[in-house]
Amino acid sequence: MTGGGGRSSMSQALRIFEGYRRGSWSFAGPGPCSRFPVMLASVSLARFSAVALAVLVACTIPIPGASAPRAQDARPAVEAQFRDWLTQTVWPDAQKQGVSRDTFERSLLTIRLDWNLPELLPPSRAAPSDDQRQAEFQHPGRYFAEAQLASLAKNGRELLRRWGPALDDIERRYGVPREIVVAIWGRESHFGRVAAKHQALQVLATQAFMGRRRTLYYPELLAALMILEEDHFSGETLSSSWAGAMGQPQLLPSKFLRYAVDADADGRRDIWNSVPDSLASIANYLREHGWKPDRRWGFEVSLPQAVSCTLEGPRQGRPLQEWLRLGLTPAGAASPEWSGNTTAFLVMPAGRLGPAFLVSENFYVLKQYNESDLYALFIGNLADRMRGAPAFVGRWQPVDTLRRGHIQAMQERLKNQGYDVGKVDGLVGFATRTAIGQWQSKSRRDETCFPDAALVQALR
Repeated sequence: MTGGGGRSSMSQALRIFEGYRRGSWSFAGPGPCSRFPVMLASVSLARFSAVALAVLVACTIPIPGASAPRAQDARPAVEAQFRDWLTQTVWPDAQKQGVSRDTFERSLLTIRLDWNLPELLPPSRAAPSDDQRQAEFQHPGRYFAEAQLASLAKNGRELLRRWGPALDDIERRYGVPREIVVAIWGRESHFGRVAAKHQALQVLATQAFMGRRRTLYYPELLAALMILEEDHFSGETLSSSWAGAMGQPQLLPSKFLRYAVDADADGRRDIWNSVPDSLASIANYLREHGWKPDRRWGFEVSLPQAVSCTLEGPRQGRPLQEWLRLGLTPAGAASPEWSGNTTAFLVMPAGRLGPAFLVSENFYVLKQYNESDLYALFIGNLADRMRGAPAFVGRWQPVDTLRRGHIQAMQERLKNQGYDVGKVDGLVGFATRTAIGQWQSKSRRDETCFPDAALVQALR
């Protein structure tokens, strides 16, 4: 070092040397700093400068993670808190719901936290900022990879034949088209071929104890214990995704308790190993959420420029014949197969930057399985392809990549100006899309009903 910085460092080193001789300085802990007193014992003041300066760097420059216990060092204490939580919080609540002590101990006695799961927030750790990009709202077209859809449709047609008798019975009993059931099966677990990599109890217990969405997962943990109590599975049988969705239909435990079906009559609702149970459970779920047997999910349409994209959404349904009078026409070979008085709803997941659809109430039943317009469209299109229908005619145009924080700020601005954006959550749902279109129209801009970087900037 040169200049004042060098003199300052030397003075500090000499103060450390004198402090050590008086006993007012000490060094503890692992690493080279713990050996500093031993080094000084054999170092004269004349030679001290070089040694002190070298050790000073090692002992005073902050090292990442050294100022606080490493995360792994804190894990034993967190695991101990977890054990207490299981016995003091989970057990009383599980007991109230009818879980026996034997089931509780057999299932959770040896369970440990899974520290590799995403979305964890261990005790005392500050919550990270939420700037996650949501792929579904970066480019909606990514959801409809042609290779994936074509492969699923091909495999789905084969499985429709293989499981024909079981699907005949399911269709008669629940009124849900077999293609819709098989499409969900394919989307959720690739027809049961993708094995879950996690153990549901460990996932649910970890997320309920220290996940970001603890209030969501705690009832699911209790529901999983009830599954073990009622259906007499072992804890190892309950395999799941990292988010706790189980089996071939990917049902959360609470959904399993309500909708899972023992279709093969073997005494268990086995959605992990039984195809009939899995398919019937999907159909039962849709029927219980209001599926209408005489309606298809919807069809693609061509939307004239004169028709506003702000007419989208479940709040603005009108008779099919009225939409047709406005100039909407089926796209390609799409056919509604509905009566003119059937209520239909306009859906445009990317505004004017993607395909448009007229859908029935059954489209919104599909959204009960997964709350996403794109998911429901994927299932509907995949089911149609199993019948021989082509890909969508409309194209997904490129859209700007935006952070959820940018979208949320835009939503707040629109809301403050009196627009209904739905939930202010950084996600582009139908209410936000229609609010954008209304603002664009009022501002004499091109009406796209979808956000872009220029729009976000204009609304700051």
